[in-house]
Amino acid sequence: MTFQNTREFAQQLDAQDELKSYRNEFIFPQHEGKDVIYFTGNSLGLQPKRTKKYVDDVMNDWANLAVEGHFYAEKPWWDYQERFAEPLSKLVGAKPSEVAVMNTLTVNLHLLMVSFYRPTKSRYKIICEEKAFPSDQYMFQSQVSHHGYNPSEAIIEIKRREGEHNIRLEDILSKIEEVGDELALVLFGGVNYYTGQVFDMKAITDAGHKVGANVGFDLAHAAGNIKLDLHNWNVDFAAWCSYKYMNSGPGNASGCFVHERHHQSNLPRFAGWWGHNKERRFKMEPTFDPVHGADGWQISNLPILSLAPYLASVDMFAEIGMEKLIQKRNQITSYLEFILHEIATEVTSTFEIITPSNQEERACQLSVFLHGEGRSLFDYLMSNGVITDWREPNVIRLAPVPLYTSYEDMYEFGQILKRGILENN
Repeated sequence: MTFQNTREFAQQLDAQDELKSYRNEFIFPQHEGKDVIYFTGNSLGLQPKRTKKYVDDVMNDWANLAVEGHFYAEKPWWDYQERFAEPLSKLVGAKPSEVAVMNTLTVNLHLLMVSFYRPTKSRYKIICEEKAFPSDQYMFQSQVSHHGYNPSEAIIEIKRREGEHNIRLEDILSKIEEVGDELALVLFGGVNYYTGQVFDMKAITDAGHKVGANVGFDLAHAAGNIKLDLHNWNVDFAAWCSYKYMNSGPGNASGCFVHERHHQSNLPRFAGWWGHNKERRFKMEPTFDPVHGADGWQISNLPILSLAPYLASVDMFAEIGMEKLIQKRNQITSYLEFILHEIATEVTSTFEIITPSNQEERACQLSVFLHGEGRSLFDYLMSNGVITDWREPNVIRLAPVPLYTSYEDMYEFGQILKRGILENN
């Protein structure tokens, strides 16, 4: 498609958009009486309007049934999380028995590492990406130290080559092969939070398994954003948050994946009541008998008030399907890329998009290096109704989430960006 940097063209794309009605499903912050242009769904998704009913249903059941809500609510609390299995499994490319909802993201990664990071004297190293999200870095350091190893020796970061913004797949695979028998775990982000680079998870998984290591992924920026096929990729485990692209609310519950080949294994895990055999859970038996599947990694009974907004969003994803979301994601991100290049020529500025240009290596985030521009431009955008994200030293992250951003948003953003540059120079 040949794009045009005009409002009329953007409006035509919106008129043809199969998902355009879903914009009305969300609540937008307001700026001077208008919806903001919201580019930070990669940090916190907007609130779906349907969320309130899901939460109110739980509140009403609590008020009217009290403890009996565990069994007699319209959606009984004791098995509330099971409603996620089918729709979530489709979102991440898994079998329903391979997914569970519990805790929060880093908590789940720590718990999964109990099972999948089993270092020995000779095999103890972890491979991860350079500039992984800080929470992951802290997790690696504490896990390695907990097992008595030196983080500077045990943690191997795959770095970008000099002068490049993204990590080459060939460098990841060659490092895995090089570390070989010393490698206990490969744990990467599915999508790098800073650059928006999508990693080839199948190739990384195959390489890790070839040298005898376990392989897992932090899918915080991937779930609800890219096509995932965790079961067929043979990934050992994964976890993701629900409050970014899946719009479940700040700090909300995490999902996790454990491949079915591990369900009958004797892997160690931290046990708790809610991971116990569901049919015998209320017999209060002293010996842990795990639920079959990923639910067997649950520990505590689940926070139903937190799960309700997540279920509202998951139901919306089930209505749409990832295929349609990805189709719009690719087009609207490409249109944003076009707008950025057009504005750069109009104001003679240099915008370096550090996210890969290949659609197979990116999702709906463009990270833009604003050469010659400073924090003042970001402040200008924010004060003019564009909510975006600033990362040092001079990068803004733009995530045109296909569920609720419009093509006209992309055009309008370009005009605001142009004014901001001209007024600041």
